[in-house]
Amino acid sequence: MALEIERKFLVRGDGYKSLATSATEIKQGYLNRDPDRTVRVRVYGNAGMLTIKSRNCGCVRNEWEYEIPRADAEQLLSLCSDVIAKTRYRVGRWEIDEFHGKLSPLALAEIELNDAAEAFELPDFVGDEVTGDARYYNSNLARGDE
Repeated sequence: MALEIERKFLVRGDGYKSLATSATEIKQGYLNRDPDRTVRVRVYGNAGMLTIKSRNCGCVRNEWEYEIPRADAEQLLSLCSDVIAKTRYRVGRWEIDEFHGKLSPLALAEIELNDAAEAFELPDFVGDEVTGDARYYNSNLARGDE
């Protein structure tokens, strides 16, 4: 088991794109959306990933993540009623998710921390913090609860 310590922010503008060192297309869906134990399946590139997360306690939660064959991930995605499509940009320690389809033009920036009290600088593209705001949980965005 690993702890995920993450802060999430709305994004201002698209200046992050010129700073990005990578951009990855991602599709993900939820096999279970119970806030105490979400189960997510994701495909990107040639990879598949199965992730289980516990309920958030502030910006901290338990996370178990396992790589699975992409074909298995695609089959699991077919069981999901709603699938999110997004492009993930990497800017230093930041990950910026630009959502597609019904969620466009939403973009969220996340930073993973080593400690909940860790200090960090906010780049110009980072707007209001939405850490802990359930409207911005990907599991809720997937079903249109935004």
